[in-house]
Parts: sequence; C-alpha cells; structure tokens
Amino acid sequence: MPLDYETLRLIWWALLGVLLIGFAVMDGFDLGVAMLHPFVPQTETQRRVMLNTIGPVWEGNQVWFILGGGAIFAAWPLLYSASFSGFYLAMLLVLLGLILRPVSLVFRSKSPQAWRKNWDVAFFLSGFVPSLVFGVAFGNLLRGAPFHFDETLQLVYEAGLLGLLNPFALLCGLVSVAMLTMQGAAFLAGKAEGEVAQRARVFGVRAALALMALFALAGLWVAFGQEGYVIHGAVDHAGASNLMLKSVTRETGAWLANYRAMPATLAAPAAAFAFTLLAAALLAANWAKTALVASSLAVAGVIATAGVSLFPFLMPSLTRPDHSLTVWDASSSQRTLGIMLVAVAIFLPLVLAYTTWVYYVLRGPVTEAAIEREDDYSY
Repeated sequence: MPLDYETLRLIWWALLGVLLIGFAVMDGFDLGVAMLHPFVPQTETQRRVMLNTIGPVWEGNQVWFILGGGAIFAAWPLLYSASFSGFYLAMLLVLLGLILRPVSLVFRSKSPQAWRKNWDVAFFLSGFVPSLVFGVAFGNLLRGAPFHFDETLQLVYEAGLLGLLNPFALLCGLVSVAMLTMQGAAFLAGKAEGEVAQRARVFGVRAALALMALFALAGLWVAFGQEGYVIHGAVDHAGASNLMLKSVTRETGAWLANYRAMPATLAAPAAAFAFTLLAAALLAANWAKTALVASSLAVAGVIATAGVSLFPFLMPSLTRPDHSLTVWDASSSQRTLGIMLVAVAIFLPLVLAYTTWVYYVLRGPVTEAAIEREDDYSY
C-alpha cells in the first residue's frame, strides 16, 4: 500500500535531518581535526600524525554532504533554489574551504619546509570556514532569511553576505565551531597516541564546555529574544505544494511551541547537553573511543534541536513571512517522494555497510613511530 503524501513529507523531513547529522558526525571530525591542527601538534611528525588520521577517510566522509545536497534538490526543490540562490556567497565560501582541504593536504607534503606553514594555515581555514558558515546558515534559518517570491513566483533575495553575519547567526556559527572541534578532538584522541592524543583530549574538554555554554546562550536567545514563526489557519498536509495558501506571523518564543505541544521532543536539547557533558567527562578520563560516541550523539542532539524548533518550517522568510517554505508546501510531488524513498531504502544501507567496512579495515592508531619509519602513509 503506497504511503500518503503527508507521511512521505514527514519521512523526507526526517531523512533530511538524518543526512545532516550524518554529515556533521562523519565529515565533522575532519573539519574539527583541521581546526585543531595549529594547536595540538608541536613537531612536524605530530602534524603528519594528525593529517594521516583523516587522510584515508575524508573523501568518503564527504559523501554525506553530497547526499544531503541531492536530497534537498530532489525532495525539496523550492528549498534548494531559495537556499542556494540566497546563500550563494556563503555556499561559495564553504566550497572554497572544502577545496582548500585536499589542496593543502597534497601540496603540503610536496612543498619545501618554508611553505608548509602557509599550507597549515590553509588547512586550518578549510575546517574553520565551513564550520562557521554552516552554523551561520542555521542561525539565519531560525532568524528568517530575507527572501520572497514576486507575482511570477521568481525568488527575490534582499541581502548579501554581510547581511547573514548578524549577531544571532554568528553565535550559532560559534556553536557549530565548538561542536565540530569537540568532534574532531574526540576522534583524534582515539585515533592518535601519545602527546597528540593527550593534547587532543584537553582541547576536546574545552570545546565541549564551550559548546554547552554557547548552546545554552543560543537557547535563551531563541526563547526570549529571537522571534519565531507561527502558521495561522488550517493547512492541508496532503495537498499540492502551494506557498500562497497560508498566513504566517512572527512571535517571540514561537520556536518553543513544538516543545510545549510535544514534551517528548525535549529529548533533543536534553541529549545535546547530556552527551556533551558525557563526552567531556570521558575525554578527561581517557576513554577516547567512547567519548567519540558520546560526542556524535551530542552533535545529533544539537541538530535535532534546530530541526524540532523549526518544524514545520524549512526556510522562514524574514521579509514576507507568508512566503516561508514549510514541509507542507515546498516538497516535490507524491510520486517523486515515493520513488526516491525506494532508492534510499536500497542505497543508504549500502553506503552504511561500505562505510562500516572501510573504518573496520582502517582501524588502529596512527603513531609517531610509524610516521618516522615512513610507513605507508599518504601525507
């Protein structure tokens, strides 16, 4: 029996969240290791240890980024067009940052010693810039993006890159930076040994404590200082996508409505705080591999909190709230969502199985002794 349109939309909203969490967990530790690279290693050998912890896996981890973009394109075409058009310069910064990673990894190992510091800076930026921009993007989703549609349904965007860098969005950017730094530190503490792992644990504890403070501050801002969005009137959850059939207003504290209506959703922010604290405690106790699990669950909690707060909005409009994109009016057709769900049911388990196999084959630490022996390492 085919699923009804409303159920398919909810499934694809949940799948979008899963893909975002998968990207933040898997590629997140790559970004975190890059951000830690100027601070954790103290010798050239230690720098190479850090590079080689992610060397064999960073390309595969970006599959989650591609899957997320593809899912948005196919399941939420209006969201894809509005976000990639409105956030074009921000997305360009992300892509430039991601491009810097392979360039700095490859050319660093082939450059004279005098040039390596420049590539180390580039490698740091390849982690910091995407991490900050991803958080800024989420902050602007919670604040509302300055876009609307004209009488011919053409997208009109009314701000540039600097308009995205408002105080609340920058706070969310810092949440993202702290979160992915914690993830990178937890991974590095379990994948490296000796002084690199020890210093990674110290920075991981600091990042976890910073994440808790910044996440709490962002929550208070959302609750008492940041206007949310509310849909008024009946909405046909199974109707054809049509942006112009709803009325939306902005109200302070509106992003807390889902938590009041469904108290079980409080599990998302609770998990974010609890697992962040647990990750800090496990890192301090030198239980690095378990800390990575706790850190990953904390990342999932942070992203789930943003998703639950926004639901059913996908991209609210700051300038014309009635033109906001929601789960009920920004999706592809029922047939498209149904066909894609079959494809996901086939290929997502294959991606998970292959990823699991790769990490099993590549298990074991990267050590300074192995780097000094010039074992088979890429960087």
